[in-house]
Amino acid sequence: MTSVGPTTGPATAVPAATASDLAASQAPDRFGGRLFSANLRQNGIYIAFALIIALFAFLTDGDLLAPQNISNLVVQNSYILILAIGMILIIIAGHIDLSAGSVVAVTGAISAVLMVNNDVPWPLAILITLICGGLIGAWQGYWVAYFGIPAFIVTLAGMLVFRALTLAVLGNQGIGPFPDEVRTIANGFMPTYLGNIGLGPLDGADLFTLLLGVAFVAGIVITQWRARAGRVRYGQSVEPTALFVTKLAVAAVVVMTVIVQLARFKNLPWVLVLLAALVLAYSLLTDRVVFGRHIYAIGGNLNAATLSGIKVKSVTFWLFVNMGVLASIAGIVFAGRLNQAGPTAGNSFELDAIAAAFIGGAAVQGGVGRVVGAITGGLIMGVINNGMSLMSAPSERVMLFKGLVLLAAVAFDVFAKRRAGTAR
Repeated sequence: MTSVGPTTGPATAVPAATASDLAASQAPDRFGGRLFSANLRQNGIYIAFALIIALFAFLTDGDLLAPQNISNLVVQNSYILILAIGMILIIIAGHIDLSAGSVVAVTGAISAVLMVNNDVPWPLAILITLICGGLIGAWQGYWVAYFGIPAFIVTLAGMLVFRALTLAVLGNQGIGPFPDEVRTIANGFMPTYLGNIGLGPLDGADLFTLLLGVAFVAGIVITQWRARAGRVRYGQSVEPTALFVTKLAVAAVVVMTVIVQLARFKNLPWVLVLLAALVLAYSLLTDRVVFGRHIYAIGGNLNAATLSGIKVKSVTFWLFVNMGVLASIAGIVFAGRLNQAGPTAGNSFELDAIAAAFIGGAAVQGGVGRVVGAITGGLIMGVINNGMSLMSAPSERVMLFKGLVLLAAVAFDVFAKRRAGTAR
């Protein structure tokens, strides 16, 4: 970084473009336009999520926020959220994956054949299934990265090929039941370690789960505070302290509300623990690891990324390998939840994962998006499904509402970009 303050040595020349950009970033922001647009784009999805929860909580007379329903909401949408993690990375890099649902189906079928038909120990069967998912991703990644075929075409072909392989592996029939350990991963809950603690009118709740929630909230506060302090040190624009503290307080209240409700029911679902580990790992990958920064660079400007020495083909290839592995995890979770692998498993899962990514703030052109945003987008879809189910709404109304939400999310992304451009 070039210093712009007083120096004891000779003045360092600053390129014109860099100097102008620096001046623009430090210039007064009339009416707070740039800062408002940035905050609106980054936090709008969370505001919308809160409003949707409040709406359905009101319409369902509070049933949406009941302890058992919150647990069901997490378990029923876990495989979509797992897929959304891989999909957001694909979209950030400027690609798309239409085969994710079919890969879920074929990997679930492979795991069933191994565990049920051939009595392969479940840990080994899961490992083999993950390897198969990685190989499927490598197959598609090769055609996209090294052969130059658009990902839309490759994964559209994959959607058909892997659905056909699913039918061939299963013999057009379901296979089950799965071992208890696999079903526990999908439907089970953590045991009670420290006993229950009274919460007054809320009755008792698992103490260990509550402590995990407090630790998670503390981690959010510390990481967000350090990130803000880092931006301040580098002279970047940050939101006012009052707004920042309010955001953290709201996030803490939301997280602890969910944790308390889960602790009152049957503790944390194991699949939520798995999902939290994946979110943490991939958030660190995108924010702190060079590979993650390369993904954003490729999606933001492919030519610039190539000229800067980024191995674009290699990054793209491994993104699809990663997508295959995550799809196989989702396939195992989904098959374990249903206790069988079926030929129709994974239908439309890729569309839900893509919708979650775009609702969560991904840009159509690539280069923009966050893992947490994709998870939030997936939860919005889940809340809509769950809330309207509690209201006994017909399926056509559910599809209508979800379609309008997706359209509104993309329209908001376009609006935020235009406002950011006009606010300069």
